[in-house]
Amino acid sequence: MRESSVVVRPEAKDSGWYSASSRLKAAGLPEAITLFEQAAEVVPIPRSPRPIVIADYGAGTGHNSVLPICAAIAVLRKRTRPEHSILVTHTDLPENDFTALFRTLTADPDSYLKRDRASFASAVGRSYYSQILPSNSVNLAWSSWALHWLGGPVPASDHLLAAYGGDEASRAAHARQASHDWHEFVAFRGRELCPGGRLVVTTLGVDEDGELGFRPLLEAIAATLDEMAHEGVLTTDELRAMSIPIVGRRPKDFESPFAPTGTFEKLSIIQLETFNAADRFWKQFQSDGKAMLFGAQWAAFLRAALFPTLAAALTDDRAEPTSPFFDKLEAGVAARLATAPAPVRIPLAQVVIEKSQRTTQE
Repeated sequence: MRESSVVVRPEAKDSGWYSASSRLKAAGLPEAITLFEQAAEVVPIPRSPRPIVIADYGAGTGHNSVLPICAAIAVLRKRTRPEHSILVTHTDLPENDFTALFRTLTADPDSYLKRDRASFASAVGRSYYSQILPSNSVNLAWSSWALHWLGGPVPASDHLLAAYGGDEASRAAHARQASHDWHEFVAFRGRELCPGGRLVVTTLGVDEDGELGFRPLLEAIAATLDEMAHEGVLTTDELRAMSIPIVGRRPKDFESPFAPTGTFEKLSIIQLETFNAADRFWKQFQSDGKAMLFGAQWAAFLRAALFPTLAAALTDDRAEPTSPFFDKLEAGVAARLATAPAPVRIPLAQVVIEKSQRTTQE
């Protein structure tokens, strides 16, 4: 199972769209960065020479993290000396492309390594459903677009996304796994955070209609995969095995580990909000009317965020690499979305969790 998504993809510098502000419009980042900056203003920080520790859970390639971490470091610098070391630890599964992560941190113009000389990067290849860092070592923590991925195997559904299928047993299994995952994630962060430390999480929510969102995108993917199977590009078994093991959570799902006292592993939720994030590609389409660009932008997003998961169902005996599969799927999705452009609902949840500064057991 994956533990991260590439959702904040900077435009090429020569595209005319490249800027930090264009990236900020992605993935609910403006609101989340504000919460992260507020956390950086109040969390206790150690005295130098002990470093301030920031953890990034589910880092992926780092694109989702550079802006918020850079913003938090700017706030921390107002509270400490310029030479006070800040250690940023990015975590993901061992099979994550850590080369791409460090390439992002080295080359991205918005990277904290380019903007703060006393900041240092490290990485750990271990699941965030376990303890990753030493107890009481993390001052500030971030996780974005990661916790919607399920941490264990779930039964196949009759739909790419179980939430939209008719298989009640599959949906129930997804819900049980999601509940277990959130419980474990929070429990281990309770060990790792320092007293007074805070964790800011952005992940998928559920909209006012009880839906996970993204329906036009999923319909375009499903239709293209069906066409590819009809053309013999995919086998029937490969098509049936394809699924996207993600979930959205309601406020009660986030609150469950903390019931009934409001505390869990010395942690408490101090802010919880669900909302629909803006579809920046739709807004751009409304401005310029370029349907082909609208389709291409969403298809490129899906290629990075979801296609690798679908490709995992391809059999090992294929004569050709996965790139032709990606290319054909991306082209088909882009064409379908361009034919009938429509806004995409993006339900998100943002949670701020704080560890008690008391030393006695809650």
